[in-house]
Amino acid sequence: MKKIPIGYSEFKRIISTPDFLYVDKTGLIEEFLADPVQNLLITRPRRFGKTLNLSTLRYFFDQENAVENRKLFEGLRVSKNHDAMTEQGKRPVLYLTFKDCKELQWVDLQ
Repeated sequence: MKKIPIGYSEFKRIISTPDFLYVDKTGLIEEFLADPVQNLLITRPRRFGKTLNLSTLRYFFDQENAVENRKLFEGLRVSKNHDAMTEQGKRPVLYLTFKDCKELQWVDLQ
């Protein structure tokens, strides 16, 4: 039986571990590409998969290791969308995560 990867938020690690269950959310990539907005704010409660979704976007769009990263998406929903796959590995990605920050106020982060 596959394990639910509780506490893991790195797309590559989850998708590359055969014992982990991965629920395909790559439809988010298609939605992201179809949305004409320039800024997107993703707000969800804790533990709703924000960091995993951002990690997925990172591995999809990042130019670094694009050929290797393409293999991560084989068999997933986005791999069946030719238009989306033409965008894979074509964009520079700046990836920041605040998931390990425990401060309650912005001033405490500085």
